[in-house]
Amino acid sequence: MKNILVPVGSSKNAVSHLQYAVDFAKSFGAKIYVVQIYNVYTKAGTMIKIDHILERESLEFLKSHVAKIDTKGVDVRIKTFKGKLIDTIELVCKSLDIDLIMIEPRTNSIREEVYLGKTSGKIIKQTNIPALIVPEGFKYKPMSNILLAIKSAIIKKGNSLDPLLDIKTHFKSVVNLLLVKTPYHNEGDFEIDDQLSAIITNTTFSENATTFQAVLEHYKDINPDLLCVVRRKRGFFNKLWEKNTILKKDFQSTTLPVLVLSGLK
Repeated sequence: MKNILVPVGSSKNAVSHLQYAVDFAKSFGAKIYVVQIYNVYTKAGTMIKIDHILERESLEFLKSHVAKIDTKGVDVRIKTFKGKLIDTIELVCKSLDIDLIMIEPRTNSIREEVYLGKTSGKIIKQTNIPALIVPEGFKYKPMSNILLAIKSAIIKKGNSLDPLLDIKTHFKSVVNLLLVKTPYHNEGDFEIDDQLSAIITNTTFSENATTFQAVLEHYKDINPDLLCVVRRKRGFFNKLWEKNTILKKDFQSTTLPVLVLSGLK
């Protein structure tokens, strides 16, 4: 893991989140790109160009946040970009060869009942970039016990497990596999190939309506330091992903980092 992208919003947790990102990056010897994306909406007939103003303010905003943390010798680079959120993030990740995007649950939302705010929810729902959701105020610590929850062990994308493998190798973690039989179960879904088998220590089988419900049933017994799930049309967040905002009452793991892998198929 060499390059980590950290989008920064206006939440009160932004500085704490940046510090976690730096601590995580230092452990891996990775580089951090701290970014803010802004969009400009103009009225017909207006002559005022404010791009340079927004860019300057955005850069100053990021510099002020970085100045409040201990960078610990990590290569922290500040960048601003103009454009639509999802399209721009995808282009940035491709051009900077990003391995992981690290997001806070609420980059802007002030609603205390919200787990994933609108911006963070969009990034998780609408991109296919590996992402780590870090709970608010969470302090960095090794991830020695991981819960990987999936409904199908079929892997067609060769590099889809890379972020999980990097973390497991780095921390010498135990990976607990939770295979969930849902109403959408297909024959062969539980056949674990060599690639996945090589990183798994323990396997649990569960039958639930959704992967999400299975996690709620089992994660306290496993007591993981990291929950790992996969983007799918009917994946972990299932109906929760129908809206960009996810409430805490719908997802209670607000003290556990969540690694969201790109689709395995």
